[in-house]
Amino acid sequence: MIVGIIAVIVVVVATLIALGLTRIDFPRTPGLEGVEDLDAARAYDRISRWPQFRLIRRMFVRKLSQYQPSGILVDIGCGPGYLTTLIAQRYRHLHIVGLDAADEMIRTATSNVCSLGLSERIEFRQGDVGHLPMVDGILDFVVSTFSLHHWSDPDLGLAEIERVLKPGGQLLLFDFRRDARRLLYWLLRFAQEVIVPAGLRNVNEPLGSLLSSYTTAETDGLFARSPFTDWSIEGGAGWMFAWARKGSVKEV
Repeated sequence: MIVGIIAVIVVVVATLIALGLTRIDFPRTPGLEGVEDLDAARAYDRISRWPQFRLIRRMFVRKLSQYQPSGILVDIGCGPGYLTTLIAQRYRHLHIVGLDAADEMIRTATSNVCSLGLSERIEFRQGDVGHLPMVDGILDFVVSTFSLHHWSDPDLGLAEIERVLKPGGQLLLFDFRRDARRLLYWLLRFAQEVIVPAGLRNVNEPLGSLLSSYTTAETDGLFARSPFTDWSIEGGAGWMFAWARKGSVKEV
């Protein structure tokens, strides 16, 4: 009897694991960022302090170190500025600009940085990736996390980034991949219904970000249409890194 129960439990657990490792296949549904809403912005700032987001930021900074950033770095879609701050703490030789389309995020990020005494090395500006407030060829590095899926015109966004980068300048993106493992989809759905603040649930987050993100193949297609000629896409269980460099020949 006990052996039979154990066998059933093993089968059930194995089935759930197998199902969780399969990838979801949903059509892309463009979502609303919602950060202009004060409740959503405050909720986003609050959850950005949670340990899992700190872990993601550390993972991103480790990846960034592979590309030896120097000069002027811009963080597009900087939100409350926690990644911008971590990059400034790790790379003290950089001049860093945080860019976000939402006034509330710029105010929050500026307050967060001032409290840490880093305002001399970091500045925040309002701006949209489709119309970057910089002249041609001025930046050495551009980063962006959990932002690509919010861009209303990703083709224009990538063209703008390429425009403001110096020859040899680099771009590093991090985002969800819509073809994520089913387990991540279930976890995000549970978090949205039970854990995240109401301000984010009201704008369908975080599930909306996953469902509005791109697959790795779609992201590769975006870069293939862009002015970049040298890029690579690295996929994970539910996320991806996209790296590109201006002014090089893409290896075949």
